[in-house]
Amino acid sequence: MERQKLLAAIKGRMPEKRYIHTIGVMETAITLAKAYGEDPKKAEVAAILHDVAKFADVDWMKRIVIEQKLDKRLLDWDAEILHGPVGAWIAQTEFGVEDENMLNAIRHHTTGRANMTKFEKIIYVADMIEPNRKFEGVEVLRTLVKKDLDEAFRACVLHTLSFLIASEQAIYPVSIDCYNSLMRED
Repeated sequence: MERQKLLAAIKGRMPEKRYIHTIGVMETAITLAKAYGEDPKKAEVAAILHDVAKFADVDWMKRIVIEQKLDKRLLDWDAEILHGPVGAWIAQTEFGVEDENMLNAIRHHTTGRANMTKFEKIIYVADMIEPNRKFEGVEVLRTLVKKDLDEAFRACVLHTLSFLIASEQAIYPVSIDCYNSLMRED
């Protein structure tokens, strides 16, 4: 699907601020895909669809989890975690995305997972550092990704988990698997 048609299809599903974020993720993901030898068109589509379920009804998303036999652990979490896997399901069923790398990038753009591909890391990092993000340390991450995608991904994961721990929030088990996978790479 062409960029403008895809953007038009997702715009009504989210507030304007989230739509602007999505544009930022798209532009960042395209830049990173070109820099790191991945398909920029696939990065564009995955980035546009990464938050397609972000504002979907939580009960509806939980029904999708049950009906599609997704990971049952998702049922214990809110929209922050649910929207990735349900977004991948929407990307596949409504938008015809069949590329498993793209679907996994959408599925795990918030949580990460063990042994992420380069393409998945691009979407994860783009979501975190797109130009509209304003948090302490984001400039360091933006600088780091220009030098090394893997190091930037690692720093993004550590930043996210540190934030969750500091704010005493539960951590989705797949995110812990992601962290453990990174620590075993050393």
